[in-house]
Amino acid sequence: MVDHPYIVLVRPQMGQNIGAAARAMLNFGLTRMRIVDPRDGWPNQSAVAMASGAGRVLDDAQIAPDVAGALGDCAFVFATTARSRDLTKDVYSPEEAMRLAVQKIDAGQKVAVMFGPERAGLENDDLVQANALISVPVNPDYASLNLAQCVLLVGYEWMRQRSQVTPVVHEMAGSDWAEIKEVDHLMRHYEDRLEDAGFFWPEHKSASMKLNLRNMWSRMPMTRADVQMFHGILRQMVRWKERDR
Repeated sequence: MVDHPYIVLVRPQMGQNIGAAARAMLNFGLTRMRIVDPRDGWPNQSAVAMASGAGRVLDDAQIAPDVAGALGDCAFVFATTARSRDLTKDVYSPEEAMRLAVQKIDAGQKVAVMFGPERAGLENDDLVQANALISVPVNPDYASLNLAQCVLLVGYEWMRQRSQVTPVVHEMAGSDWAEIKEVDHLMRHYEDRLEDAGFFWPEHKSASMKLNLRNMWSRMPMTRADVQMFHGILRQMVRWKERDR
C-alpha cells in the first residue's frame, strides 16, 4: 500500500522548479513524484542541482507522456488551481484535501495531487481528469504561486494530517517552571525592598498597589532561572544604592 500521495507535475517548464519541488516534497516525507512531459526533457541537470539533498526523489521520479498516463492507476486525484473554473467539482482547502487524502490512503487507495505548469497552471483538459480541486486561499490581487511553493503548502498540510503536530513547544533552556512558593518569595522580596524605598505611597493606595504588583508577578510564566535573575537584579540595585551612601 502506498502510504502517501503521488505528486504529479504536469508539463513543468523549468528544471530548477522541479528540483525545488523535490526538496519541498522530502521536507514533509513525500517521495513519489511523477512528471508529465517536462519541457526541457529528462533527466535534467538543473533539477538535480536545485534538489540538493532531495536527489533521491528525482532518481525515483516516473515520467509520463500525458496526464492520463500519470494518473491511470490512481483511485482519487486532486488538482491544484489558483482561479475559479467553469467545472462542477468540489473545491477543497489544502487542509481538508489532505484530511480526505489520509482517509482514502488508509483505506488502501492511491491518491495523486496534480500541479500545473508555472506560466498558466493546469488547463481544463487536465482538470476534468481530477476528482476534486484544491484552491489555496491567497491574495486575489496576486494569486500566482511558484510551483515549489504550492507543493510545499500541500506537503505541510499532509504532514499536519498524517502526524501529530504539537501547536506549542516550551523550550526550557535547562530550567524548570518556577513553583508557586518560589514566585511568592520573589513577590515578598520586591515588596520589602520597595517598601524600604518608599514606593508604596500615598499610604491609602498602598494596599491596591501591592495587589496589582502581586497580580503582575502571578501572570508572568517564569522559570526558576527567571526568578533567580529577578532576585539578583534587586540585590544588585540595593548594593549599588548602599555604596553611594
